[in-house]
Amino acid sequence: MPKTTATYWNALGAESSQRWKPVKGLENIAEEQTLSIDEKTGEYTRLTRFHAGADTTPFGGKSHEYPEEVFIVSGRLYDQAFGMWLETGHYASRPPGEIHGPFKTDIGCLVLELSFPNKRGE
Repeated sequence: MPKTTATYWNALGAESSQRWKPVKGLENIAEEQTLSIDEKTGEYTRLTRFHAGADTTPFGGKSHEYPEEVFIVSGRLYDQAFGMWLETGHYASRPPGEIHGPFKTDIGCLVLELSFPNKRGE
């Protein structure tokens, strides 16, 4: 089955507020909204919203066995692994195994993520 599809809708509009779910393990720090997913392969497109003052330092950095793309839609996010502030417009295409985070933000941040679990180790 391919990724889910949808006609235009406003993921950031008030009518979509119920679609935001707390990120497991980061409740009250970040929330996510899945825009599209392929249930068979696990490939997904998602928005992650870090609340102002969020800090994932206690959870350490992380990596995935699959490639991932991220785009900073708004706000800013500090990535400790790279020692830099990611601001609106920053983009990364992460290879499998790349360490990223922990993250923190002073003003909040909205991130678009595209993840490809079906391409592990490629």
